[in-house]
Amino acid sequence: MQFSGTFELSDTTVEEVWLALSDPVLIEQSLPGCQFLVEVEDTDADFDALREETEGREAELTGDPDVIAGRAFEEGKHYAALMQISVGPVNPTFETVVTIDDRDYPAMSASGEGSSGDSSFEMSSGMTLAEADDGVEVEWETEADVFGRVAQMGQRVVNPVANRVVKRFFSSVEERLDDLALADDEEAESTDAATDDDSSGGLVDRVLGRTSGGSGDA
Repeated sequence: MQFSGTFELSDTTVEEVWLALSDPVLIEQSLPGCQFLVEVEDTDADFDALREETEGREAELTGDPDVIAGRAFEEGKHYAALMQISVGPVNPTFETVVTIDDRDYPAMSASGEGSSGDSSFEMSSGMTLAEADDGVEVEWETEADVFGRVAQMGQRVVNPVANRVVKRFFSSVEERLDDLALADDEEAESTDAATDDDSSGGLVDRVLGRTSGGSGDA
């Protein structure tokens, strides 16, 4: 199955969206049905152990550029996610491991696989960011092989689900970008420490140099 589309984020910049998509915590909080998203050593992740490790934890969304740079996605690294997705009458929870294949501003790609009881999938996906008239245009595409019960529902059922998840994801990213920008502005005002350089770029420009490259700066 192939899925693709374009999503526009208003009142933001390519740099801001790239920064958001660099932060696993922001991605975890933006993905519908995502219970956790963590870096793992290899693709053979122990999800029972990961459930215990992440139970009760509070992943903090922060505007600290050093914190974001320290945990940003890295090319070649693996990340495990536990996600519940409603597909027709079923609500499978997929144990998923994704590898960041390429991460070169302003484009990135990843591949992975997931399983949930009687359903599984293999996928590869990519996205490219570009300036738009009033924000950022995100072109995305995914190629997936789906097996088991979900596959039996057919593309007419799965396609709308994929598009809904993508729309909700990017809408959540946009909301969190707004929250971070507001928090950054309020902090600058409260401390009277903002200079022209700080206020013009804020969080995004301060951290972009650390996260906009490939594996070396991710």
